Amino acid sequence: MLKNVAAVLLDGVHPFELGVVCEVFGIDRRDEGLPTYDFAVVSAEGPALSTHVAGLTVATPYGPERLDEADLIAVPAGNEYVRREYPPALLDALVRAVERGARVLSVCSGVFVLGAAGLLDGRRCAVHWHHADELARRYPQALVEPDVLYVDEDPVITSAGTAAGIDACLHLVRKEQGPEVANRIARRMVVPPHRDGGQAQYIERPLPRSSCDTVGEVLAWMEQHLDQEVTVEQLAARAHMSPRTFARRFQQETGTTPYRWILRQRVLLAQELLEATDETVDAIAWRTGFGTAAALRHQFVRVLGTTPQNYRRTFRGPQAA
Repeated sequence: MLKNVAAVLLDGVHPFELGVVCEVFGIDRRDEGLPTYDFAVVSAEGPALSTHVAGLTVATPYGPERLDEADLIAVPAGNEYVRREYPPALLDALVRAVERGARVLSVCSGVFVLGAAGLLDGRRCAVHWHHADELARRYPQALVEPDVLYVDEDPVITSAGTAAGIDACLHLVRKEQGPEVANRIARRMVVPPHRDGGQAQYIERPLPRSSCDTVGEVLAWMEQHLDQEVTVEQLAARAHMSPRTFARRFQQETGTTPYRWILRQRVLLAQELLEATDETVDAIAWRTGFGTAAALRHQFVRVLGTTPQNYRRTFRGPQAA
């Protein structure tokens, strides 16, 4: 049963992500008939720490020993968490927690702390899309899922940036105390009561990338001609390779197939157009190479877990949709 919760402080903690954990688990809601958690903010690096916001510090009387009591240890995001080292006492406490049956939960870059403790090895995990490549590089045994909101690999729960931390915390409440409790907490927070962890993050459209120049020029051409139908044979001819060699090189250098790469780029371009223009869904479907609004909607739901209309409404308000 989830009763005792500790949020970990490290130097440079992000106040919002810390606040997410405090809001879900740290507020006394007994007057509403909701469970109250034995909650503490625990410092792993001294009594007073700086935050990501200049001039703001956080102080707490609790040290790492408080973590040994917790049913859940939550690690919010922080500045430079992607690159820094962590106190061995904290990493040991996280490992002990999992070994004794407690859970650990990370918000955004807090996942790097779990990785340093070895808790991501062989597990699926989520992180803000901006940090996904670095997380996979630093912890190659982690199974990084770069485009989902959160991943529950009980007892390790990881979430992407900011609001996805709310989703992960409410998911755990729902799992432990039931949907009614989670929904009532969400209502008090004025947030959606449930977003499935597999829903996609909203991701900026990346430029085509390649580890070398073998298919780089073809990637750039594909990115500029997303509205055109192309075959592997045509792409291979542009790269002056046989189709078989091109397909193999493409997979090696991008980690995916030409079809999946161009499909993902088309969805990302559609996201840009839905956010930034008043074009109709039919016009966007034509510009992005899907051809019809029905085809665009099908791929949007499959890849992002939402419709083009709902996506536009999220970014531009009901009047835009």
